[in-house]
Amino acid sequence: MSELDDIPAPRGQLALKLTARRQDTNLHGDIPGGWLVGHMDQAAELTASREAHGRTATVAIEAMDFLCPVRVGSVVNIFTEIREIGRSSIKIDVEVWSHALQDRNPDELHKVTEARFVMVALDDKGRIRAVRQGDD
Repeated sequence: MSELDDIPAPRGQLALKLTARRQDTNLHGDIPGGWLVGHMDQAAELTASREAHGRTATVAIEAMDFLCPVRVGSVVNIFTEIREIGRSSIKIDVEVWSHALQDRNPDELHKVTEARFVMVALDDKGRIRAVRQGDD
């Protein structure tokens, strides 16, 4: 086992990458948690829709703790990993990692938060359907 095995790293695939901009801040100049949750939801939907071959919607978000702040100018990387596929639902772990270009080591990612999103597949009328179109 090398010392690199102890370094935390993102799990899953990079689903979304964006920069936290000044216009994304709250009244106090901070990047708010809601901004992150909205982008996490978008990343989960992209992943679920690809797996379900169509429209999906969020039905639940499990516990979320914020580990460090996101500053203006930080590059935000959102990773997703499918954990479970049910008949009509998909559970996806979503992790947010960021790095600030002004950091001493701008390539070093810092974990910001994680949550499990539960998505359901929807038909054209917005009703729940099977994830796999041929399933009963």
